[in-house]
Amino acid sequence: MPDDIPGIHHVTAIGSDPRHNLEFYTETLGLRLVKRSVNQDDVSVYHLFYGDHSGSPGTSMTFFPYTDARPGQVGTGQASAVAFLIPAESLEFWTDRLADAGVDAETEARFGDTVVSFEDPDGLPLELVARSDAPAGDPPAGPVPDEHAIRGFFGVTLSLATAGPTAELLRTMGYSETDEAGSRRRYESDGELGYVVDLCEEPQAPRGQPGAGTVHHVAFRTTRDDQPEWRDVLQGQGLRPTEIIDRKWFESVYVREHGGILFEFATKEPGYTVDEDLESLGERLVLPEWLEDRRDEIEAGLADLSAE
Repeated sequence: MPDDIPGIHHVTAIGSDPRHNLEFYTETLGLRLVKRSVNQDDVSVYHLFYGDHSGSPGTSMTFFPYTDARPGQVGTGQASAVAFLIPAESLEFWTDRLADAGVDAETEARFGDTVVSFEDPDGLPLELVARSDAPAGDPPAGPVPDEHAIRGFFGVTLSLATAGPTAELLRTMGYSETDEAGSRRRYESDGELGYVVDLCEEPQAPRGQPGAGTVHHVAFRTTRDDQPEWRDVLQGQGLRPTEIIDRKWFESVYVREHGGILFEFATKEPGYTVDEDLESLGERLVLPEWLEDRRDEIEAGLADLSAE
């Protein structure tokens, strides 16, 4: 068996206006734009990557912002919320910051943690989970002071009509069930970031519909050595994983798990600094070499990300 999955590598969602997306995630949430590229399967659309100072695995929230995207519907067969980790002492800072930005937020207790729930400009459900054990991390320079910066992912909530097969897959990946409340069951790995997956079994809920404000896929961290074995494990679970795909900054295997959610198994290597210096990440449009000869065409089809 390959090594257990330590947690989330990145989460990719669908947005609409790329400028509004960039402003919210860098100015309101204080993340760093660590990679400015395109969707390799549809080069007419940006792929924007946000994260900590270096875009470390476990911190990277990424988007395909389609300027003409219709709103999606969050529902079963999707990741229905993305949760970020903040220090416990930063709770008041963040509730005040979101209020000052005109972002409606609600605070609740969940499994002993304080959770702040809100939405991004496209309606994507987001959460901040305040924990005393939040790591120091590698905060980016920006509008949020280091001591209050988002540390990376806490986890995701997966909404499912039937949770059993997905729970079995998570156990195979090395996750253990740690708590349960109502329709929500919590699974945790041994990682430091992105180590929580909550399964919500909601058989009466509507099926999710892709579009702006919905998660496209959830990527989990693995290594190049383990990735071929994970393909074998997934096939042994009756799933149909893709071949290993070179995404330039990591290598990926995709699989639609039993509940309909698209999972990715992404390598930690080589990372976002393979083609840019650390201090200049995200400042220019970066293309993998197999798209470089189309740069002029691609740039002409993309929206200007400068402030209006």
